[in-house]
Amino acid sequence: MKVESMLFGGVAVFFGGAAALYGWWSRDPAGSAALAIAFLMAALVSFFCAVQYRRKGRRPQDRRDAEVADASGPVEFFPPKSPWPLITALGFAITATGVVYGLWLFLIGFGVLARGVVGMVFQYARRQD
Repeated sequence: MKVESMLFGGVAVFFGGAAALYGWWSRDPAGSAALAIAFLMAALVSFFCAVQYRRKGRRPQDRRDAEVADASGPVEFFPPKSPWPLITALGFAITATGVVYGLWLFLIGFGVLARGVVGMVFQYARRQD
């Protein structure tokens, strides 16, 4: 994860510099905003990879002496049954429809979407590993 963190950090620095130069030279708010959002997204991925590297340490993929068998085993916990992805998708669909038909439908959809996301995040919060 350290290599990925450095890679996305470099991409974030590039987009940050490009956003600053583009905004200064062109005075175009749309392009500056797009570059600033690209900077934020790359910085977020870089931050996530850095935090995962600090938490879990080096992976077998990061070591030159690692064997293929070192990376075997369970990848992660995946829930067998969960209603929350369906509720999240429904909330997103209602929210997207609300963009077309009005704020009232958008707010209802956003509430359903938020509930679905919170449900997915905290569904197994008390699960013991």
